[in-house]
Amino acid sequence: MKNPKFGRLITKINLYPPFLGMGIRMKSHRDDFTRFDVELKSRWYNRNLFGTHFGGALYSMCDPFYVFIVTMNLGPGYIVWDKTAAIEFLKPAKGTILGIFEIEQERLNEMRTEVDKLGKSTYHFTTELVDESGQIVARVSKEVYVRSKAARR
Repeated sequence: MKNPKFGRLITKINLYPPFLGMGIRMKSHRDDFTRFDVELKSRWYNRNLFGTHFGGALYSMCDPFYVFIVTMNLGPGYIVWDKTAAIEFLKPAKGTILGIFEIEQERLNEMRTEVDKLGKSTYHFTTELVDESGQIVARVSKEVYVRSKAARR
């Protein structure tokens, strides 16, 4: 069962002050919350000394979305947290940067089955951030911890 509270919150994500302050915007999402397309536009206030995107802004555009996908699809019977995160900067990021965060429904169903059986598990996801010409500028790895609330009892 999905939590409708998160659906209402996601419509307001572009108003989240850290996203506003860094020029990050969720462009679109699937109605079933299995995919989010997020962009970071280059602005004077989010560039570093070299005129490229500030690395913290590149990571920030990636931070919540895998947790959002898992939380919204597994529902309120699960605890979901980021466990680890890493970003690998591959080339200077200029212009508009796009990140696509997606977990297929089949994978989410497998995760639910595994967590229901084991009580908890950790999952790894990777996203490549691309510039306007399709060049990969960074790779983000996230590890997401999922625990069944029923397992805590």
